[in-house]
Amino acid sequence: MFSQSSKPYGLMTDLLEHTEMTCYDGYATDIPVWQADIASLNPHFAEIRSRFPSFSWIVPSTENAGIKQIAYHIIVSDSYQKADSLDGNIWDSGEITSNTSSSVIYSGKPLEGEKNYFWRVKSLTNAENEAQWSDIKAFRTAMEMKDYAASFYPLVKTRENPLSIKEIDAETKLVDFGKDAFGQLFLTLESDVSGQKITVHLGEALKNGRIDREPEGTVRYRKYELNLSQNINTYRIVNFPDKRNTGASAIKMPDYIGEVFPFRYCEIESYERDINSGNIFRDVVTNPFDVLTADFKCSNDTLNQIWELCKYSIKATSFTGIYIDGDRERIPYEADALINQLCHYGVDREFSMARRTSEYLLLHPTWPTEWIMQAVMIAWNDYLYTGDSRSLKENFDVLKARTLLALRESNGLISTKTGLQNEDFQRSIRYKGEIRDIVDWPQTGVFGAKGESDGFVFTDFNAVINAYHFETLKLMSRISEALNLPQETEFFRKEAESFKEIFNKLFYNSELGYYTDGVGEPHASLHANMFALAFGLVPENCCASVIRFIESRGMACSVYGAQFLLEALYNANDADYALKMLTKTDDRSWYNMLRVGSTITLEAWDNRYKPNQDWNHAWGAVPANIIPRRLVGVEPLSPAFELVKIKPQIADLTFVTANIPTIKGNIEVEIHNDAEIYSLTVKIPANMEAEVYIPDIKSFTFARKIGSGEHKFEINK
Repeated sequence: MFSQSSKPYGLMTDLLEHTEMTCYDGYATDIPVWQADIASLNPHFAEIRSRFPSFSWIVPSTENAGIKQIAYHIIVSDSYQKADSLDGNIWDSGEITSNTSSSVIYSGKPLEGEKNYFWRVKSLTNAENEAQWSDIKAFRTAMEMKDYAASFYPLVKTRENPLSIKEIDAETKLVDFGKDAFGQLFLTLESDVSGQKITVHLGEALKNGRIDREPEGTVRYRKYELNLSQNINTYRIVNFPDKRNTGASAIKMPDYIGEVFPFRYCEIESYERDINSGNIFRDVVTNPFDVLTADFKCSNDTLNQIWELCKYSIKATSFTGIYIDGDRERIPYEADALINQLCHYGVDREFSMARRTSEYLLLHPTWPTEWIMQAVMIAWNDYLYTGDSRSLKENFDVLKARTLLALRESNGLISTKTGLQNEDFQRSIRYKGEIRDIVDWPQTGVFGAKGESDGFVFTDFNAVINAYHFETLKLMSRISEALNLPQETEFFRKEAESFKEIFNKLFYNSELGYYTDGVGEPHASLHANMFALAFGLVPENCCASVIRFIESRGMACSVYGAQFLLEALYNANDADYALKMLTKTDDRSWYNMLRVGSTITLEAWDNRYKPNQDWNHAWGAVPANIIPRRLVGVEPLSPAFELVKIKPQIADLTFVTANIPTIKGNIEVEIHNDAEIYSLTVKIPANMEAEVYIPDIKSFTFARKIGSGEHKFEINK
């Protein structure tokens, strides 16, 4: 937890920590980025695309409590030797009095393209020990530079051997890699003659102890015929492209990686010789991912398994470097990206993939009304977790349009069905054609499905899209404030305030105590109520009846909708029912994903709820963000975690331990909850403050604001 020296560490350039790393054909090399030009290889690396990049670092901690940065000093050099001798010939900030340690914008002369730079920082704190300079961090700029442009990592390959090899019969072997992954298979096989034919099967699912040759939905299976050459040779199984997921809207695999295929199992037929783990391996492709950064364990083993499933899902589905919907289409969608973003923040100290996806979707929006507005939520999360406002500034106008104020009708609500979707509107949101409401997916009748929207009745004025509209108004006020735009800040604040009154007047049925689906529509769904509660529309005196209605509906939503159901429950401090939803074991549960044999989260709760679903869909990984954010209760209250809220809602769990990454370093939480005492221990990194809440008989009590270091709270029950 605490650094043993006074050196800053975890240095990031434009939100990338591993800028010195180079890769060749996806494999990490020992060539540092500043030697890439003299190497005989042509490695890939994380190119910095901004002339004025941001710098972030973790302020070193000591055993002392309340460590805060009081000043910093950054130098940028054009050679390692100059940086080593503290010669900031490109930029020397001097000693700046500031507690900012995240997303400090470079303010020297514009950086040039295709050049190596070296930087280091000294963080002066209120501790008595002398500050030291950080180690040197190198980065290389791109050929084409802009004043601001998002940077990102190259994809990487990790070589994996099988977990087990089982002999089905003398000529058939079943190979299990333990987990599903997007990869490429390699076999080292022996033959006495050339032309011997073997068959290789790859798949995600088993049936009766063999790879399922006819899996349901879009669960993957492929068959390959391989002609062996004489002697011992190593063969790469070439993944041919799928027309659906390599189409015009899909994210393509880069040439230096090649096409990939998701599989856990390999079955080899017509091969009589032995096969051991040294004869077979796969190259797994992901965005760089540190599996040791985040951790969670508790007294409920079902929840532990669900956490591991969802954490791994975020790593495994990062194989394109942009958040996509799964292998069926490989298309970025805002709803997938929003959940994927929050989950990624929960399981790794990595922020660049979320930003790259956010800006991609601002240029390439998708058709659902709610998805259009989710772009504002994604952009705000990016700023809240990083403290870097450049993307907000760059995209402010389109974010304003994504509130859909242009669809406001005379009754104060927005509608996609009253003729307001003209060409000017479509141009403002960068979408060609008309958007349409989705509520949840799949809708009734789509792909033959029963639907996941709890019988929601679509009307001209839809409660769900108007709940989203309220959320975007709130967030645009905060975005405007972050950009120091006082007029826009006040405008959106007043719009949100007045809209809340309109929403409750037109959608809330005071006699029944819950929200209906549309204006004048008597039907009430889980969705109309959970989105209202998740986005803060429900007045305090109405919460109890709304919660009763929500609990009466169960999990009447999709894996996507579950994000907002759980947000709503934790907003209302309904931790008991939230834990019940997280850990239930029927066919509408995360546990069911484990039970059916998947190791990456599914697109739907079960094949029966979405007949064309896939088994590698990160929007099903909701617990990867809900557990750290809402159950453990660690959420940023101010940008870059300068102030964080810690409000655990663990229900009847008897112990919880969690290690949660932030841009300022990891937060550690440990809770023991026995019959007599509730004990909460938190460890806060330097340069951060936290507001801590502990449970009392009725709800929660604000304990106190704390600084860095270890703090323990105990209450007798």
